[in-house]
Amino acid sequence: MVSGPAQREMELLLAAAFPGARIILTNDSANHRGHSGDDGSGESHFSLHILWDGFAGQSRVARQRAVNAALGDIPGTRVHALAIKAQTPSEAMT
Repeated sequence: MVSGPAQREMELLLAAAFPGARIILTNDSANHRGHSGDDGSGESHFSLHILWDGFAGQSRVARQRAVNAALGDIPGTRVHALAIKAQTPSEAMT
């Protein structure tokens, strides 16, 4: 699937906020077509898996807050839903 403008902007913001992170942002909008929050843009629902050493020592909530802070008003305004899985690279291997 080709990335749309919201996805590209999110990827740029995440890369700037989490240098060196592995960012896997998946557009799940097609799975939610016709459901609540589907605005017809094709960019309403996303899943994020981000691996970053800087998450070490942070709680799951702190990691999610950091991701949301990096994305500003995109989640909740232009993107209806964003599922976040934020881990260190070593956590992803266990």
